[in-house]
Amino acid sequence: MHHVAATAASAPEPGDAAARLRAGSLSTDAFKGLFRGHAGGVAVIAADAGDGPVALTATSVSSVSAEPPLLIFSVSSQSSAASAIVRAETVVVHLLDADDLDLARLGAERGADRFADRSSWRRLATGEPAFRGVRAWVRCAVISRMEAGASTVVAAHALEAHVEREPGAADGLVHHDRTWHRLGAHSRIG
Repeated sequence: MHHVAATAASAPEPGDAAARLRAGSLSTDAFKGLFRGHAGGVAVIAADAGDGPVALTATSVSSVSAEPPLLIFSVSSQSSAASAIVRAETVVVHLLDADDLDLARLGAERGADRFADRSSWRRLATGEPAFRGVRAWVRCAVISRMEAGASTVVAAHALEAHVEREPGAADGLVHHDRTWHRLGAHSRIG
């Protein structure tokens, strides 16, 4: 068992909330290391805030509520697509399986033109970009944005969904310890 504790820093001034948080924080490297060991499902989030389509790969998508149908995800300010996704009123969240690995890699590649291959995506009737053939996608209306460090947490209300492949029709896709992993019958332990 490995234990990492926050390091003590000089005492912040009373009333300085940001300084109080930093004073008791894990280091960036320790925090990243902690979450490298936490597998995350893989999604590609696409939007068009009026400047053309953008997309990025995310492992931060989580369902929040079934009634109403809400989900959240976070967008790092380091992503070239972040500004457009955060400004968009609607997004399409693509929930990927192992058959969608190429799209996951494309969404994670720095500087890639994710929409160069016109045959790989289309515009929905409502205007959002959606990739073809992915396991499932959900079109959402953004209902809330919250700044969180160098990221923005986005809450979205599910409006429309399409399922191409039911769970189990293909192996699941997760990101763990800086690489992609296939989940299937071979990885079941319980």
